[in-house]
Amino acid sequence: MKLVIIDYGAGNIKSIQFAFKRLGIDAVLSNNPKEISEADKVIFPGVGEASSAMEMLKSSGLDILIPTLKQPVLGICLGMQLLCNYTEEGNTKGIGIFNTTVKRFSDNVKVPQMGWNIIKNLKSDLFNGIKENEYMYLVHSYYAEHCEETIAATDYSLDYASALKHNNFYGVQFHPEKSSLAGEKILKNFIEL
Repeated sequence: MKLVIIDYGAGNIKSIQFAFKRLGIDAVLSNNPKEISEADKVIFPGVGEASSAMEMLKSSGLDILIPTLKQPVLGICLGMQLLCNYTEEGNTKGIGIFNTTVKRFSDNVKVPQMGWNIIKNLKSDLFNGIKENEYMYLVHSYYAEHCEETIAATDYSLDYASALKHNNFYGVQFHPEKSSLAGEKILKNFIEL
């Protein structure tokens, strides 16, 4: 099985690579469109600021490639947010896979949300073997609003979508690669989709 992690300069890439190595999978880092297209599974990571990350995707044509992918794709953190229609961060138009908007948390709470929080209302085979109210590790200042594609929710001053699914595209706001055994199980589930 060939797993490719999209390498576009926005990244928590090494920790994701190590997480898959623990599962016995050597993930390939690549920004090569042919290599990404031919992968069995694709990880779309992201840490950083949305508008500059989107510019990096555009500069290599990955913003055009990603929506054409037919294999399972998992967006993580900023990767998930960039798969949405729009994010308030940097007033950025997203790739438009998930039909929702990403907004900034209010100033009434500590931003970024950093640390462990629960995921609930789990609705996908991505969460096989994961119990309701399982803790996941999060670091983010922006959140995706609920939509028809929500497959998990989290509360942080409000209830938001912490995971999304549309056809072969999955997105998680939390970091499964930093979320202990439960996060590792989610990555294993993704590989087995």
